[in-house]
Amino acid sequence: MASNIGMMDSAYFVGRNEILTWINNRLQLNLSRIEEAASGAVQCQMIDMTYPGVVPMHKVNFDAKTEYDMIQNYKVLQDVFNKLKIEKHLEVNRLVKGRPLDNLEFLQWLKRYCDSVNGGIMNENYNPVERRSKGGRERHSKGSQKSSKSLQANNGSADAAVGTKQATMGGAVGVNYSGEIQALSKEVADLKLNVDLLEKERDFYFAKLRDIEILCQTPELEELPMAVAVKKILYAADAKQSALKEAQQYLQQYANLGGDESAEDKA
Repeated sequence: MASNIGMMDSAYFVGRNEILTWINNRLQLNLSRIEEAASGAVQCQMIDMTYPGVVPMHKVNFDAKTEYDMIQNYKVLQDVFNKLKIEKHLEVNRLVKGRPLDNLEFLQWLKRYCDSVNGGIMNENYNPVERRSKGGRERHSKGSQKSSKSLQANNGSADAAVGTKQATMGGAVGVNYSGEIQALSKEVADLKLNVDLLEKERDFYFAKLRDIEILCQTPELEELPMAVAVKKILYAADAKQSALKEAQQYLQQYANLGGDESAEDKA
């Protein structure tokens, strides 16, 4: 299985549109942005579709909006990964922030993994809408039972307080928050622009690296010392810091070996 996929794998060159189409077709959703899948619910159901019945869908919250609720979804997903012995570390703190790049990379990995299990063929017997609705009803009914008593107890005091708060705060809310909303909207727009620029830069350098990899893999060049050295850097593990040093040492050893051979030829 493709539980361990290197960053230069073709999986990470799948575009966001293809990922969104894959999600929407499989799960009968209508996502338009990658960050809409940041809650972890989509990922849970993709695994549920790949391994029907393995994911406790009644614990998956498709309406998750807060980071706390999203984290609960990722806990469900991590438990299923552990159960299936899928060796994939979830960067939950980064995913729940809704950053497009982090979520895109995880979804690219997930697509590659699911395709490696089912051969990229959709499970025709799986009803994604029914699975979501069943989970939603179970979760809603349990939550309603727990909260009904406390809601009844609090209704009286809450109703009495509403009138007073509305009278004192009504005029101030518009003045106080309109400026903050405008400032936050501008900040969000700036952040989205920065993210788009970063993604374009990432795609640019990924394309360059891919071209270098393809060049180094051509039969005429792949055994040349420089091509071997470059591949040592490209295929080094993420945590490995000595890839450049190893490549330089390899070239140095080859150069020394070549010098010794030429000296022997002259002798």
